[in-house]
Amino acid sequence: MPTPILLLNAGSSSIKYQVIDADSEEVLASGLIERIGLDEGVLTHKRADGEWIAHEEYSNHTLALQAMVAMFHEHGPSLDDVVAVGHRTVHGGDKLTETMLIDDAVVNTLEVLSPLAPLHNPPGIAGIRGAQKALPDVPHVAIFDTAFFSSLPPEAYTYAINAEVAEQYAIRRYGFHGTSHNYVSHKAAEYLGKPYEEVTQIVCHLGNGASISAIKNGVAVDTSMGLTPLEGLVMGTRSGDIDPGIIAYLHREAGLSTDAIDTLLNKKSGMAGLCGKSDMRDVEAAMVAGDEAATTAWGVYCRRIAGYIGRYIAILGGVDCVTFTAGVGENSVAVRRDVLSGLAPLGLVYDAERNALRSREPRPISTDDSPVTVLVIPTNEELQMAREVKAVIAG
Repeated sequence: MPTPILLLNAGSSSIKYQVIDADSEEVLASGLIERIGLDEGVLTHKRADGEWIAHEEYSNHTLALQAMVAMFHEHGPSLDDVVAVGHRTVHGGDKLTETMLIDDAVVNTLEVLSPLAPLHNPPGIAGIRGAQKALPDVPHVAIFDTAFFSSLPPEAYTYAINAEVAEQYAIRRYGFHGTSHNYVSHKAAEYLGKPYEEVTQIVCHLGNGASISAIKNGVAVDTSMGLTPLEGLVMGTRSGDIDPGIIAYLHREAGLSTDAIDTLLNKKSGMAGLCGKSDMRDVEAAMVAGDEAATTAWGVYCRRIAGYIGRYIAILGGVDCVTFTAGVGENSVAVRRDVLSGLAPLGLVYDAERNALRSREPRPISTDDSPVTVLVIPTNEELQMAREVKAVIAG
């Protein structure tokens, strides 16, 4: 008998959803609700046999989810068979460190943690509450982006600031994209034919948001994102690592408020800030056309990734494999080429023909004699979420 699980990923003005049969792991339906809180929202519902689009106003997440339920009722599959609802939840802090059933205490903790993720946790909470109203008779489960990195050792998660201040305000490295890093690292071990606990590896999740993880014998020991998703790699609109003195400098010399600086670093920096384009396909096209700003931005982007790979190889004492995943990591031949071009001395010897191959299957892009295997593995966060929800409701 099928065991469908509804998976929700709520943003400030959108909700992505998917229904997966937890046993067969087949996707039964998927969809996206956009422009929540604006005059005209859009709901796109997809199944193997068709696609349906609705245009109406969704003033809040509860109404948007009610519209989603109505779409399922009209076009299927039936939500009466859903055994649980899984919620992608960005920031669990150091209190919520594993996938768990949602109760009032969990929601209250998420509210307390909202200052750590003001752009992500509030809409996530709204999605949980709306879904509980729309589907009140099934268990709701939270999957935390930060949970995979709860294993970081103190030397990895501790910032070198005043210890009392750090403790008072819960300032430490938390890490994000954990669901993707979890899924991909297990797939990498499976591809290598080794037990997960025997593989030491690096995972490069490169999308509009980007992060990299160091995993030693199945345990995450470091990651590039920190207290917030801003730290680490250069991203579509986020700066990644900068001299923290820049913040005080901009406040003092440019007269920018802390909110303005926060907006600058999160929404107007990264590739968009460097060359006016946040999509790496557009950056590559501009670079090929001779755009100097795009060329510099591309170099900054790839150099940062290569630097983190080298750093993590040193921390891990060597690796079995390095994996590229997510939108850019899976699809950009040129990014992988330019990141790997200087890493042969560290054991990463890439094969140009294999790198140029496009496929949705896990595949190597390193030479047969490369000391470190380099892989491309498509991520599947929804499937990982479904597996974790299934484990919780079965447990």
